[in-house]
Amino acid sequence: MNSGNLDLTAWSGGLAGVCYTVFALRLLQSGYLKSLREPSKLAVLAAVLLSALWGWSTLLQMHSQAPLLPLLTILTDQLRYAAWFAFLLLLLRTNRAGKASTSNNLIIWAVLLAVSGPSSLVLTALDADSVGEPTRWMLFSAMSMPVFALVLLEQVFRNATEDSRWNLKPLSLGLAGSFLFDLYLFSQAVLFNRPDEDALSIRAGVHALMMPLLLLSSTRRSDWIAKIQLSPKAAFHSATLLIAGVYLIFISGVGYYVRYFGGEWGRALQLGLVVFALIVLMMLALSGTMRAKLKVFLGKHFFRYRYDYREEWLKFTRALSASSSPQELGSQVIRGLAEMVESPAGGLWLRVQGEAAFTQTARWNLAPTEDKEPMDTAMCQYLADGGRLINLEDYRSASRRYGSLKIPVWLQELPQAWLVVPLMVGEELTGFVILASARTLFDVNWEVNDLLKTASKQAASYLAQMQATEALLEVRKFDAFNKMSAFVVHDLKNIVTQLSLMMKNAKRLGDNPEFQQDMLLTVENSLDRMRQLMLQLREGATPPGKAFGVNLSAIVTRVQAVAQARGRTLEVLALEPVDTRGHEERLERIIGHVVQNAFDATDPSGHVWLTLERAGGQASIVVKDTGQGMTQDFIRDRLFKPFQTTKQGGMGIGAYESFQYVQELGGKIDVQSEVNQGTTVTLLLPLFETQKNSDLHSLESA
Repeated sequence: MNSGNLDLTAWSGGLAGVCYTVFALRLLQSGYLKSLREPSKLAVLAAVLLSALWGWSTLLQMHSQAPLLPLLTILTDQLRYAAWFAFLLLLLRTNRAGKASTSNNLIIWAVLLAVSGPSSLVLTALDADSVGEPTRWMLFSAMSMPVFALVLLEQVFRNATEDSRWNLKPLSLGLAGSFLFDLYLFSQAVLFNRPDEDALSIRAGVHALMMPLLLLSSTRRSDWIAKIQLSPKAAFHSATLLIAGVYLIFISGVGYYVRYFGGEWGRALQLGLVVFALIVLMMLALSGTMRAKLKVFLGKHFFRYRYDYREEWLKFTRALSASSSPQELGSQVIRGLAEMVESPAGGLWLRVQGEAAFTQTARWNLAPTEDKEPMDTAMCQYLADGGRLINLEDYRSASRRYGSLKIPVWLQELPQAWLVVPLMVGEELTGFVILASARTLFDVNWEVNDLLKTASKQAASYLAQMQATEALLEVRKFDAFNKMSAFVVHDLKNIVTQLSLMMKNAKRLGDNPEFQQDMLLTVENSLDRMRQLMLQLREGATPPGKAFGVNLSAIVTRVQAVAQARGRTLEVLALEPVDTRGHEERLERIIGHVVQNAFDATDPSGHVWLTLERAGGQASIVVKDTGQGMTQDFIRDRLFKPFQTTKQGGMGIGAYESFQYVQELGGKIDVQSEVNQGTTVTLLLPLFETQKNSDLHSLESA
């Protein structure tokens, strides 16, 4: 280095020494040295003290020729890097039960020192003129260390809670700035075979400038480290990336060694080794067994609780909610429960309607079976007694723990059967799930039991809801069929009544030619109506064909004639030519039904009137009688409800059908009635206007 860079290096080292010394005194004043049971605070204090010592040693090295100063600078740089790594890893252990033992801490520190050691060693020991081939891989590994530090920092920040991020943000920015500068410095050395002298001279100063951000995190609240809570998912991702990084560093070191000592085949051997290593890494990353072992290891050694319950619950709920059919829901229930215990397969047994036994209704990576389990067996009674799980491996080794439980033969012969999880809705056993053995050694402790029992109850409620929905759909289908049948039976009753009246009069008027002609017309009309009913049964409740213009005056005239034929008089007070839109047969049936009801409620000495006119832009049909009348309670609560009637032989369908059809047409029915005073029924239907004059006639008139 030239004299200018040497002076700049000394000033940078002095600045780092002053800044981190002040920071260290602030931490000591806050009692960090007394927090022996809080390794994360000790790690922060150690990192700050080592950074201060590194800065002062850098300053002394520039002004003294003492042989131990360069070694001290190298060692303190290594130790402070290791301390920051230890702090980030300890943040991932904040949920662990108990405190880390001394042996575990020593192992972590030893690993971190071994990994991060080459960084400052290479930059300090190498001269700036050239870098030899044996040390090129060391530069590459040194460059990777800030990358892993940034990955760990990103995982810590991304998986922290919102409250934790407020405390963690300044610290993350400060450490990210330091790591990014080191990444630039190391990458420059790798790319150009020599470190950047200018960047190397201000390295300590850049790290010093990051100190205020670190200080800000520690001053926001005294328990800022304790408030940083992370999920097991973050630890899993971080551990995966860290292992992959260490693996790649090791392979790169072996590759450079092979290339350096391999002679003329060195480059080819290095390329083949890298490709092979990448394939092995991909196989390990895609291996469900390896992922399961890593999750179990992290949950066992780094966390108080094995599961991140929020994450597990959201994932399980999303899986259940995404199902649209019972078969798909059954598979999702199996997979959701299996993933909680790293099981690769499972099956679902539910009660089939009409059978007092549980049958396999869904499976995931499990062979189908026709075996059924009756509901009154010892296993089902054991499962129903409080929703207790059955661990078949535990049962085989110590069956006395399960009392008088007897495992059925078919379950004992089921390959890899491991856990039997009951599905409880209240106190009722609705089914059970059988899970295959886990991919790795899995301890089924109280936490696993509680999680599976709670998740199985939620799954059972979803399955019960799905079954209830299917049953409701079936009931609705039958209801629609019964509704259509009721309409048809009602129409058939009217036809039968009309034919019965004709046969009754035939004995008396059989020789009358006019009666014979009217009888033929009645039979023909009855046949047409029965054909319409057949089409209605085939195509549904809605009458076939489209709605079109209907002459209400003609319908009223026919209804009046039918009443006259039955010996009753319908008095038509006004008969204005009015058209509406609808089905002529159905409108005639509705008007006839209203008129017939008026006749049924009125004595032969009474009167029934009908008025057809335009009123307020609508077709108005008013039927008034002097009959028995109805109470207001009956009109409000029962009149237009199906199967509600006051007539001795009625079915309670006609009024309901009339009300529904008039509403479909956009009309309205109004009923006014008083007991023993009579009833007035007003049908309001939309007008159907027809253009009587052609366009040509209009032009001629113009």
